[in-house]
Amino acid sequence: MKNITLDVTKAVQFLAEGTVKAYEPKVKEAQDALEKGTCPGNDFLGWLHLPSSITPDFLQEIQACADVLRANCEAIVVAGIGGSYLGARAVIEALSNSFAWLVGDKKNPAILFAGNNIGEDYLSELTAYLKDKKFGVINISKSGTTTETALTFRLLKKQCEEQRGKEEAKKVIVAVTDAKKGAARAAADKEGYKTFVIPDNVGGRFSVLTPVGLLPIACAGFDIRQLVAGAADMEKACGSDVAYEENPAAVYAAVRNGLYAQAGKKIEIMVNYQPKLHFMSEWWKQLYGESEGKDNKGIFPASCDFTTDLHSMGQWIQQGERTIYETVISVEKPNSELLFPNDEENLDGLNFLAGKRVDEVNKMAELGTRLAHVDGGVPNIRISVPELNEYYIGQLIYFFEKACGISGNILGVNPFNQPGVEAYKKNMFALLDKPGYEAESKAIKERLASEK
Repeated sequence: MKNITLDVTKAVQFLAEGTVKAYEPKVKEAQDALEKGTCPGNDFLGWLHLPSSITPDFLQEIQACADVLRANCEAIVVAGIGGSYLGARAVIEALSNSFAWLVGDKKNPAILFAGNNIGEDYLSELTAYLKDKKFGVINISKSGTTTETALTFRLLKKQCEEQRGKEEAKKVIVAVTDAKKGAARAAADKEGYKTFVIPDNVGGRFSVLTPVGLLPIACAGFDIRQLVAGAADMEKACGSDVAYEENPAAVYAAVRNGLYAQAGKKIEIMVNYQPKLHFMSEWWKQLYGESEGKDNKGIFPASCDFTTDLHSMGQWIQQGERTIYETVISVEKPNSELLFPNDEENLDGLNFLAGKRVDEVNKMAELGTRLAHVDGGVPNIRISVPELNEYYIGQLIYFFEKACGISGNILGVNPFNQPGVEAYKKNMFALLDKPGYEAESKAIKERLASEK
C-alpha cells in the first residue's frame, strides 16, 4: 500500500536556499533525544513505539468489549475532554457517514461526546435525548476529577442506572483510567466496571492509539487493526534510521521550524477540502498547541475548512498580515462518485462543469487556492492522503505525533507537559470555593472587588 506523502516545494521557496538541509543536524539531535529518552518530558515517550508494540491479543480484548457495548446499546456516550476525546472523534468523524445522525445507522450505535464542556443546555439536551435510549458510557479520565468529565459522568451514571438498573448498567459502563490510583479507578473498582488502562507514559494528546481512542473507534464499527497497522507502517517510515530527506515527519518538522524562525511565520493554518476532516484539525490543534506553546514560544495552530472558510477567512489569508503559512491535507480519492448535472436553462452558467465529478471541481478549487495564496505570500505545505480509511488515518495520526515530538525538541521546549493549563483551573476552583482553596478564594475575591 502507498503511504501518505509530503510536498514542501511551495513552502521552501520562502526560505533561504539550503535551509531545510541545514536543519538536518537539529532534526537528528531531536530524534536521538526521543529514541534515547534524553529530552525534556522523557517520562512521556510511550507513544513513540506504541503502534509496533500493540499485540493482536490486546486489540481483541478491546474489540470484545466494544462488541458487548455495540450489542447492548443504541447510543454510547464518550465522556472525556481534550486528548481523552478529540482523537477518537477525529477518526470517527473522518470515517462516518456525514448524515448518520439524521438517517440513522441500523448497524452501529450512535457515538456521542460529552464531558468536554460545562454547558448546562448541552447536558440537559443530552440527558433528554437519552431518556428513551438504551445507552452506555465510556468514561475516560486518568484522575477522575477533571471537572467537565466528572460532572458529566455523575449525571450519566445516575441516569443509566435509573433507566437500566444497576446490574445492567455495570455491563455498559466502561472506565478508561489509571492502573491503580485516582477517583475514576476507585469508582470503577467499587462498581465492578470493565476497565482499560491509560499508560502512565502516554500523555492525553498522544493517546489515540491506546484504549482512549481505540475503544470508542471500535464501538463505532471501524477496524482498529487497520488503524494500528497504518500507524505502525508510518512509525517505520518516520524512523531514525530513515534518510532525512525521505522521512516525512523530519522534513515537516524542519520546514515549519524554518518558517517560524527565519521567515516570521508565527501561525500555521491546517486546511482541509474534505468536511469529514474537521475534527482531525481539532485534534491536531491540541497536539501542537499544547506541545509547543510554552516558554513564550510556539507556532499558533489554527484551522480552516475549505472551500467553506474561503468565504469567511479567505480575504484575511490572501491579503492580511503575512505571519501565516498553510498545511493542506488533500484526499486523493473520495469514497463516492457524483457527477455534476447538465441544466437546459443554465441560469447559473455552470454547464461547463456538466459531466465532471464534483471532486474534480474541488481539486481545482484546492489547486487554484494554493497558487493564489502562495502568490499572496503564504507558504504552503501539502499532505496527500490516498483515501479516507482506517489505514491512512492511522498513518496521519502517527506522522503528526512524530513530527510534533521532533519539532518541540528543535524549538527547545518540553513537548510533553502542559503547565499553563492549570492556571484557569486554580482560578475556577477558587471562585467556586472548592475545599482546600480557601486562601486562593479569599485572594481572588478581594482582587475582583478592587477591580469593580
